[in-house]
Amino acid sequence: MAKQTTLTLQKMKEQGEKITMVTAYDYSSATLAQLAGIDTILVGDSLQMVMLGDDSTIACTMDTMVHHTKAVVKGAPETFIVMDMPFGSYNISQQQAIENASRLMKEGRGDAVKLEGGTDMEHVIKAVVDAGIPVVGHIGLTPQTTAKLGGFKVQGKGEAAKEVLEDALAVERAGACMIVLECVPGELAAFISEKLTIPTIGIGAGNKTDGQVLVYHDLLGLFDKFVPKFVKVYKNIGNEIVEGIKEYISDVKSSAFPEEKHIFGGVSKEDLKDL
Repeated sequence: MAKQTTLTLQKMKEQGEKITMVTAYDYSSATLAQLAGIDTILVGDSLQMVMLGDDSTIACTMDTMVHHTKAVVKGAPETFIVMDMPFGSYNISQQQAIENASRLMKEGRGDAVKLEGGTDMEHVIKAVVDAGIPVVGHIGLTPQTTAKLGGFKVQGKGEAAKEVLEDALAVERAGACMIVLECVPGELAAFISEKLTIPTIGIGAGNKTDGQVLVYHDLLGLFDKFVPKFVKVYKNIGNEIVEGIKEYISDVKSSAFPEEKHIFGGVSKEDLKDL
């Protein structure tokens, strides 16, 4: 499959073709996602929760993002790779944002960086874009600021819809190539998707966005600490993995594994007598 770019993704929106995105964090999952034909992979700072067991994304660092992104890029070289900028890596100043975004591009080797925020981050997004780095925006429910938002709650209900729309317009105005809409009412997400010229990627935002994103581990039943309302579990591979490991444990306990075909030869009983 041909490598996706900001231009091909933009063309997909213009032609009404849905964009598929999955959040993945390592070489093996990225390899399988590309083999399946995914358009884009997001290396999310949610890895701090899914892979490292934390209760939030806050502790994720630039070093962690670089480490995981390099593995994903190796596993899916033909896929458009978006890299999350972790909390504290772009919030202090435009210069800080440019330096950290540049590091992700140079060391992670992905295709775009993603940062959270709307009108409050317009100047930062513009600065990073002006530095020659593609930016994906993220508005609505922004996981890095859930404490400020009062938890993992739907954003943009009722009169608050205007604020989310203004955030979306600010992100596009700043030069972002794409925008993630998380946990906003479906009607609002559809309205924003019509309003914007850049592609919108929904997660908990209805089916009228230009594309959808789900976490690899969520859609495959590999992470059951909590399952958000917007997640559809397509295959419950987690249960199959548990059953497989149980069978392995049973075989080892009973000496049924390894079988003869798994054992190396080359030494006879006579050889052992001479030792």
